[in-house]
Amino acid sequence: MKVHPYLNFDGKAEEAFNFYKSVFGGEFVGGVSKMGDAPGIENLSDDEKNRILHITLRISDDLFLMASDIVPSMGHTLIEGNNNYISLHPTSKEEADRLFNGLSAEGTIEMPLEDTFWGAYYGSFKDRYGIYWMINFDYNNPCVEE
Repeated sequence: MKVHPYLNFDGKAEEAFNFYKSVFGGEFVGGVSKMGDAPGIENLSDDEKNRILHITLRISDDLFLMASDIVPSMGHTLIEGNNNYISLHPTSKEEADRLFNGLSAEGTIEMPLEDTFWGAYYGSFKDRYGIYWMINFDYNNPCVEE
């Protein structure tokens, strides 16, 4: 089984994913689908027709980040909260620094990236789009090459 985080935005999915692409690299898989591409949406406003129906960013062979925008006229409401985090586990301290610094730009840092009692280099933050992230480089991970 693979698990892929799926994020919702209020009209900022495309902007957020272009930002995430600038940090992670990778490519959008299958293009970018807009609400206006779907059938039966004639009554949506131009703003809502231009919102993201679905977007996927391939971050690695095993991880895809996916998202869509909500559609307020269909009764959707976005509630930002700390009940979901995306936990990234880089294979080097340098990669942890790069990801943390890139993704937290203009965001709110909860815990600075630092060595922890559990043997990891860890930090957490909310990015500028309201998405919560954890960066955890585990010094004791046997999969990490020295």
